[in-house]
Amino acid sequence: MIDECLGVEVRIEGDGCPLADATRATGASVDARPPQLRADGNALLRFTGPASDDLGDVLDADDRLRYLYRSRTDGRHTFRCLSTRPCVVHDLVSAGFLIDSLTYGPNRTAVTGAVVGQEVLQGVMETAGDTVGVELERVYPLGPEDDAPVESRWDLTPAQAESLETAVAMGYFTVPRGATASEVADAMGISKTAFLERLRRAQQSLFTTLFDVGR
Repeated sequence: MIDECLGVEVRIEGDGCPLADATRATGASVDARPPQLRADGNALLRFTGPASDDLGDVLDADDRLRYLYRSRTDGRHTFRCLSTRPCVVHDLVSAGFLIDSLTYGPNRTAVTGAVVGQEVLQGVMETAGDTVGVELERVYPLGPEDDAPVESRWDLTPAQAESLETAVAMGYFTVPRGATASEVADAMGISKTAFLERLRRAQQSLFTTLFDVGR
């Protein structure tokens, strides 16, 4: 029994998969589920993006996608498709990277997840070393409490958690800012006012829990 699980965050730049190409072409940011790999090497993908036609049009014109389905939910578009183009993420999964979240942005792909033990981590990093533009950003030990959903651990609603995650991925909290509130809101398919309200409520919940005040 392995008693060590490590959280891992990586950044991928220069990936040539359909999602990475589409987000670069349109400037959109999409949140994807971990790909479901098939025995033939193709991948079933599910992801959400802004409610605009640009992203869908670019993806629909990509002949590396066998089929593409789009629906509108909560002001965003949800896509399901079959991709014939392997990407760096597939290699990392094959090496043992258990993906929790996957965000494709105009300039990079942010991947967070876990590996079981140092030996698996070494294998993942050796795989990453054989690809172009993969950078390890953070490694940290995971405890039992880390397996709980972010929303429940920090008393956030799913919408608040999504707003925080998208803002972080797009560089809203960096100095200088990598994205404005309007840009993050557009990427989420909601108004700037709605985004800022979700963000303030999320920050209130986070800080109240972190500093144990106001309870």
